[in-house]
Amino acid sequence: MAVIVQKYGGTSVGSLERIQNVARRIAKTFDQGNNVVVILSAMSGVTDNLIHMAEKITEFPDKRELDVLLATGEQTTVALMAITLKSMGYKAVSLLGYQAEILTDSKSTKARILDIKATRIMELIKEKTIVIVAGFQGADEKGDITTLGRGGSDTSAVAVAAAIKADSCEIYTDVDGVYTADPNICKRARKLKYVNYEEMLEMASLGAKVLQIRSVEFGMKYNVPIHVRTSFNEEEGTMVVNDDVNMEQLVVSGVTHNKNQARITLRKVPDRPGIASKILSPIAEAGLIVDMIIQNTRQGNMTDLTFTVEKKDYKPALEIAKKTGKEINAEEVVGDENIAKVSVVGVGMRSHYGVAAKMFETLAAENINILLISTSEIRISCIIDEKYTELAVQALHTAFGLDNI
Repeated sequence: MAVIVQKYGGTSVGSLERIQNVARRIAKTFDQGNNVVVILSAMSGVTDNLIHMAEKITEFPDKRELDVLLATGEQTTVALMAITLKSMGYKAVSLLGYQAEILTDSKSTKARILDIKATRIMELIKEKTIVIVAGFQGADEKGDITTLGRGGSDTSAVAVAAAIKADSCEIYTDVDGVYTADPNICKRARKLKYVNYEEMLEMASLGAKVLQIRSVEFGMKYNVPIHVRTSFNEEEGTMVVNDDVNMEQLVVSGVTHNKNQARITLRKVPDRPGIASKILSPIAEAGLIVDMIIQNTRQGNMTDLTFTVEKKDYKPALEIAKKTGKEINAEEVVGDENIAKVSVVGVGMRSHYGVAAKMFETLAAENINILLISTSEIRISCIIDEKYTELAVQALHTAFGLDNI
């Protein structure tokens, strides 16, 4: 008898009718002889509305109280789902994060899971009860409610699956799998049957919105098979697994893009040890995440340092960089929000040469200028002007033979 964790996103439980549809899918899985643990997000739009209400009161709501507020979204859906399943004749119990013993650190709105004891969940499974757990939330050591940040229900699901040693973790979302590119901008994108954990980790970090990055990290660390699929049909989706399965042998498995980028450049700063730390430490201390970092050496012991951040962090990061620029006598500090990152990802890149050259040639053929470049073993990323994003994705998709896989 298998233990299956199923996670349903906000779109899947966006109305009472959809909650009832999901309840029937859960019941079907249970009736097939499986033990089922369900992780639910808030109904679509609810979290944004709650944030909007808080920000109507004050521009900067207290983060602890914001966590208490946002957690009510998932509390609503798990209660409604348990009520629905019980009305259908099934044993079901809803649990909030703290009741499921999801222990987190105390970083309000961006908490990280430290441990899941899962004793209550396991007891309920033994009693043949369908367990409905509120995603996106937990509690810290003081017992305060915490939330895990955007996409946190994915992380909740894979972490719970790891804690109870589930046979699989099914992530139901509004897309039916992992594609070679975003099908909304690349009509020739194809659904992948399998994707490697490392590839999925890169895709998630590079802008693919199918899975939250921390959920992939949990899956990779604890070897939890993740099945990405949609709740709107019965089709198989994409399995995220170890690379020892018989996967499609592609040099590049996907092309991703991310328009949520901005770059900041400090020009003509002294080229001496510790200067990068002097510039970037205040950014880190402010809780802002830096992505790509490029340093260009000039004549006369001077250098330019460029880094990228998410657009939502652009203004505070630019403010900090300008302050630091004055302290270190930088000639000027400039920024640009009209950029995007396009990337090619694939474990096959480890054993094939010429991938970077082909990427650069493809972009050059479309007259797309590359502003920054970053690489890893299985990924090459380029920062370009935002207006060329769709063209770049489509051209790279074709160049790497992904149109007809």
